[in-house]
Amino acid sequence: MGAHTFEYQIDNTFFESFEYVEFNAADIVVEVDFNKTSTVMELEMKARGTVNVACDLTNEPFDQEVTASLPLVVKFGDDYNDEDDEILVIPHGEHQFNIAQYVYEMLVLAVPQKRVHPGVKDGSLKSEALKKLRELQPKESKTDKDNTDPRWDALKDLLTDK
Repeated sequence: MGAHTFEYQIDNTFFESFEYVEFNAADIVVEVDFNKTSTVMELEMKARGTVNVACDLTNEPFDQEVTASLPLVVKFGDDYNDEDDEILVIPHGEHQFNIAQYVYEMLVLAVPQKRVHPGVKDGSLKSEALKKLRELQPKESKTDKDNTDPRWDALKDLLTDK
């Protein structure tokens, strides 16, 4: 009974146990606040750290910050049931349950789907892939602006007429 706090250090070994190999490296701290009452157990999982991933544009590795949280309520029932993301039902008389799957899903979902190196955003990254992307980028020319479809010209007048 009462409140307890647990802290777990997560590295790539954790993700490899789930056969997840998207990260080059991981350094995440997961803190679990556990509160047990006579009828339920409440967990609040919070994660903070970094995962090293490859940039989707340049394939350059970089450290992506990760922050996540997940509440979990554990109740007692007749049968084991983990169909709800935030409620876990374990049989009466059970004294243990594994939160690894919940931690795994929380962390994997915390990483953005599109992974862009911070150097791409601020222009500080120098890479061959980025240089090639800039060369192949379509150029907007002055003739493109002048060659408009005359059917749309009447609509442009509506923007200026008040």
